[in-house]
Amino acid sequence: MTGSSLRVVIEPEAVAGRLGDDNVTVVFVGEADVFASGHVPGATCIDYASLNAQRPPVGGLLPAMHDLAQVLGEAGITPESHVVAYDASGGGRASRLLWTLDCLGHDGWSLMNGGLAAWQAEDLPLETGDRAAGCAAAPYPAVLAHPEARADRGYVLDHLDDPDVVILDARSPAEYRGEAVRAARGGHIPGAVNLEWTDNVDPANAGRLRPRAELERMHRERGITPDREVIAHCQTHHRSALSCVVLRYLGYPRVRGYDGSWSEWGNDPAMPVSSGPDD
Repeated sequence: MTGSSLRVVIEPEAVAGRLGDDNVTVVFVGEADVFASGHVPGATCIDYASLNAQRPPVGGLLPAMHDLAQVLGEAGITPESHVVAYDASGGGRASRLLWTLDCLGHDGWSLMNGGLAAWQAEDLPLETGDRAAGCAAAPYPAVLAHPEARADRGYVLDHLDDPDVVILDARSPAEYRGEAVRAARGGHIPGAVNLEWTDNVDPANAGRLRPRAELERMHRERGITPDREVIAHCQTHHRSALSCVVLRYLGYPRVRGYDGSWSEWGNDPAMPVSSGPDD
């Protein structure tokens, strides 16, 4: 898989400067009608739902490799592409694509900081209309080449008491405390620490990430430190995908996304659950 000099998080102006670069594939993750109404010139589009497999009541699972091969290939992504992903919904959808690429061992990727809102705030050009297909001649050769980017239920359960591992719950505080219940049970994974995904974002700066030093402080204060492996989850690994990208941006070397997340854990009566502000 390709490497790249582009950073994990890249500003819209820098993306604008790379338009037309054959090695850079800009991808919008979201609804086709939003894409058609205005997108980064030359970008392709991936429907967010195509990045998720459903096994009710569990949602948000990593799809089968043959399905991902088709989705990524149709978006014009090849093993040589540096993928710049963006969305119009806070960064979680774009980050889910980037986490998926991470699982495949595709290390050439970036998040466009602030997504569509930041692009528009800089008055950068937009293209309208459909551009459903990319330029790939064949499906992407998808294999789970980097399984260390993913955690399943068994892995999480086996590491609940591991001091080398911290579980980052990216849901709202109300979900974490068990007050907002979106599964058979409310609460949180025992020992998990809560850092809501939106806390990473500065709404006063067109939805860009907060300054790096502030992000580092927020994580460090919760015991989420670079010397520990971090397992991030939410309800379906949408919100927590942004958490994974932020951690990679901060240089954390061991980051896993639990794609089953609370839709799996909270609906499995065999899994332990804690409630309250912090147990």
